[in-house]
Amino acid sequence: MEKKILYINPVRSDDPQELKILSRVVETRTQLEYRSLGTGPEHLEYKYYRAVILPMLLQMIKRAEQEEFDAVVISCFLDPGVEEGRELTEGMIIVGPGEASMHIAATLGEAFSILVTHRNIIPEITRNLDRFGLKGKLASFRSINMGVLELQQDKETVFNRFKKVAREAIEHDGAEVIVLGCTGAYGFYERLQRALGVPVVDPGIAALKFAEFLVGLKKQFEWSHTKIGSYKSPPKEEILEWGLGEAEVWQ
Repeated sequence: MEKKILYINPVRSDDPQELKILSRVVETRTQLEYRSLGTGPEHLEYKYYRAVILPMLLQMIKRAEQEEFDAVVISCFLDPGVEEGRELTEGMIIVGPGEASMHIAATLGEAFSILVTHRNIIPEITRNLDRFGLKGKLASFRSINMGVLELQQDKETVFNRFKKVAREAIEHDGAEVIVLGCTGAYGFYERLQRALGVPVVDPGIAALKFAEFLVGLKKQFEWSHTKIGSYKSPPKEEILEWGLGEAEVWQ
């Protein structure tokens, strides 16, 4: 089954190493394309940064629909633009790493812990957990107190910090599964999994594989995001009249 998926890194620059990892795990018949915004912030650790990039991100999602992609993955654990993207598009699958990895983790064990970069993002992830109906599956949050841009610099230090807080989550909080709470933490899950003896979910890989799964469901059973209630699309006429989007992608 042919699948065409756009993986958006919603920051200024491409990350060739992230793309390399994703390319290794994608299905043989999946056409994977990777794009970044080309402008804006280099990370999304702050609400302001996520607000700034949202209009650009949504326009990219709408253009992807015009280009006939089956799905879009938005590479940020906080899932910016996922709900809005589902609202703007008609039938394309939109996947966020936070939602995908937490749903997967909830099926792999009774309780999971999320390892975050800094504590400031915990309240937003907590709200998402509540929205996903998974708050009861959370064992704990544990922070490594490092920024996103540090995750791929001194990898041994980062690995040791992840391993330390993950062990605390397993031994003291009752975690049976570990979720890496940042898509910038790619390349660590396999080694951590071997060291810890529990499933360790990489959110970027989880989102890509979840997107492939959902595209398969759509192609076989026509299951897609609902267009009543939560993801009802705004009137195209209003979008064009008020200049709220690029006219060529809304025709």
